[in-house]
Amino acid sequence: MAVPSGPVTASTDAERAMFQFVDAYDRAYETAATKHGLSVAQACVLGRLADPRGMRELADELGCDASNVTQIIARLEGRALVQRRTHPSDRRSRQIVRTPDGDALYADFEESFAFARAAIANLSPEEQDRLTALLRKALGTTD
Repeated sequence: MAVPSGPVTASTDAERAMFQFVDAYDRAYETAATKHGLSVAQACVLGRLADPRGMRELADELGCDASNVTQIIARLEGRALVQRRTHPSDRRSRQIVRTPDGDALYADFEESFAFARAAIANLSPEEQDRLTALLRKALGTTD
């Protein structure tokens, strides 16, 4: 179950709308993951494996402990969705890669997770551009 991201105290309308959007996004993501027999964490990891990644890199990207990633990878390996391979330039380390079954399952997951596409479709192209600019500004990014 997704953790509610709503504010603990009163907030502005903009904050409330943002929290409502994040909550709806999280619920839709969890629903899509569950539909494919994945936990939210497993879906997140599979999504990060479009390219091979090391365990530490995955843990850093997900903001979690490496032991958590190890457990997630072990479960995904048990389903033959990922595998560990020797790093091509450092034989002492391993990289995690999606298997063809993992690629297929993640493609199905992405197709079923239509929340963001559906939400954006409610906006005109100009509104989409404004939203993109405002979100980047709110996050302090420019790209």
